[in-house]
Amino acid sequence: MTPAVEFRNISKHFGAVKANTDVSFSIAKGAIHGLVGENGAGKSTLMSILYGYYRADGGEILLDGKVQHIHNSHEAIRLGIGMVHQHFMLVENMTVLDNVMLGSEGGFRLREHRATVEKKLREICDRYRLDVDPLATIHDLSVGAQQRVEILKQIYRSANILILDEPTAVLTAQETESLFEILKLFKEQGKTIILITHKLQEIKDITDTVTVMRGGRVVGAVQTADTTKEELAQMMVGRPIENNLPRGEYKPGKAVLEVKNLQLSDDNGVKLLQDINFTLRAGEIVAIAGVSGNGQSELMEILSGMALPTSGEVDFEGKALPFPKSGDADGLPTKFRELGIGHVPEDRLRDGVIKAFSVMQNTFFGYQDKVKNKWGLIDFKGIAQRCAGLMKEFDVRPANPDLRIGLLSGGNQQKVVIAREVLAKPKLMLVGQPTRGVDIGTIESIHTQLLALRDQGVAILLVSVELEEVRALADRILVMCGGKITGELKIDEFDTTRIGLLMGGMHKH
Repeated sequence: MTPAVEFRNISKHFGAVKANTDVSFSIAKGAIHGLVGENGAGKSTLMSILYGYYRADGGEILLDGKVQHIHNSHEAIRLGIGMVHQHFMLVENMTVLDNVMLGSEGGFRLREHRATVEKKLREICDRYRLDVDPLATIHDLSVGAQQRVEILKQIYRSANILILDEPTAVLTAQETESLFEILKLFKEQGKTIILITHKLQEIKDITDTVTVMRGGRVVGAVQTADTTKEELAQMMVGRPIENNLPRGEYKPGKAVLEVKNLQLSDDNGVKLLQDINFTLRAGEIVAIAGVSGNGQSELMEILSGMALPTSGEVDFEGKALPFPKSGDADGLPTKFRELGIGHVPEDRLRDGVIKAFSVMQNTFFGYQDKVKNKWGLIDFKGIAQRCAGLMKEFDVRPANPDLRIGLLSGGNQQKVVIAREVLAKPKLMLVGQPTRGVDIGTIESIHTQLLALRDQGVAILLVSVELEEVRALADRILVMCGGKITGELKIDEFDTTRIGLLMGGMHKH
């Protein structure tokens, strides 16, 4: 059968950076095809070429056996190609219906066209079990529902080839399961799916075939049933992955952080955090497990100085953190950093980096006073040397400090954020979703860095929705549900069923 998509010797360079080099492989019609590789391997660049965002420097793309010159995304859409990006392309204050119609409003008879589109959207939702209300406003929808809107938009546009870039990076396990059911229905309709993901278990669960990229080239293409996660991981990084990372003996020291009766309510009086009490000691990692949206983000914002609690107290090294009695949190994150509190935020693009600035500039944001010379001026020569060492130690690719950080892959952006905080030598490290959307090699690197910090006596509070990550890193586990801590376990008590019950609000008693 003629492949749905065929890449022939696709090459793409960004200056001296070779994103794709002679990439050739095909994707069968009506298949779910996985595309895996390290961050910066060239996967997203290749898909952006297919979707018309970039023009290839060389090579050809064939759709159904015919060479196509895709100059922009409008041509890609016309050819039946749809793409769901890792960061959704939705206008949050508009309805689902309006988001779908954007760019295809249908002329002057807007009211009649809206009614026609709404009817069609409801039919699509029923057919593909999307469970989306076309009249709902985007900002009122969960992350999983917003992703279904993106898929709905592509189906409405008659996409026969659907590209999904890290679709489960921010989804719960239940939302991921729901997404996979939708993809199976999509496949049953004879449509083709290209799935970019770093989660190798998902590759095994849902794909028919998988292509592995490394350094901008294809290094392997296999039937999913004929390979293992370990073999895929080794193809991705070019070496075996160490599953049991070295860690020192668990010897917790003095209390670094003590949270006492912490409460948080929103402007409407809704309780977001209730009676939060725990202690974190030097030289230990305490992980907070739970489904996203159960108070973990609010807790981390308070502890990092980004938000103020309604009541309660937080002691850092025996002294109360200086929360103002009223007003806002302006300047508080800087004070907390000066005390020795590092923070790797959950949303790196919103809170961790400034995309328009260079990698080098992003390595000292938040720590400007530490990079000044004796005259009080920014020491740019020292910063450049520091950045070069940082990029080498943390394997940031490409190793170009003057490159805009927004041009780096998500995993390499995350390495910069973590490196910046590690080099500040914190006493307490707050780490939110450290490996969201990053590849297996980068996960190994990040976990190694966090365990090294722990062995050096740093107290680490980790928030992660990935239970395997919790198992790999934590000394103790706190479980949150509905803004409350529903249970605490030692790592040798790790049990996914028990944790799942606690995540659902069923207390240990």
